[in-house]
Amino acid sequence: MDLSFSSEELAFRDEVRDFIAKNLSEDARRGTRLSPSAIPEKPVFGSWYAALSKRGWVAPYWPVEHGGAGWSPAQRYIFESECSRAGAPRLLPFGIHMVGPVIIKFGSQQQKDFYLPRILSGEDYWCQGYSEPGSGSDLASLKTRAVRDGAHYVVNGTKIWTTRTMPTACSRWCAPTRPSGSRTASASS
Repeated sequence: MDLSFSSEELAFRDEVRDFIAKNLSEDARRGTRLSPSAIPEKPVFGSWYAALSKRGWVAPYWPVEHGGAGWSPAQRYIFESECSRAGAPRLLPFGIHMVGPVIIKFGSQQQKDFYLPRILSGEDYWCQGYSEPGSGSDLASLKTRAVRDGAHYVVNGTKIWTTRTMPTACSRWCAPTRPSGSRTASASS
């Protein structure tokens, strides 16, 4: 098995390196080094996110028709490796890696048209709301419930902390949607 990169992949690596050199500020690199969290603060990743968004590289795993980069697995590996090597900040994963793909697969066209461009542009950042009093992040013990009311759900319950809530406009919550049966099987986000 030959695991070497093709000439096209090497050219892509050079393109990524050039992009990073031109768009990753020293402030962003420094903020990444000093960040006490695996998920940096918005001032650390904001300019980097904007540059990636402008280039169409903010959501490389999304399908092209929804604003993704259309990269091969090798290109994604090259991109992630080069970003790591350069000290680029990690982007908030909740909108890009968690919410966006769910909206792409299950969302209405209206939801796709509204939320996906806002995630890609960085206009909306998402956070994750799982933890509840007495259960932490144990999804089997959630007490918050989502009950269908016509075309919508009414959510009742309490969340006690939310990962990266400060820079966000939207939250992804997990709440059981069925009153009985397996508690984990009925949890929806």
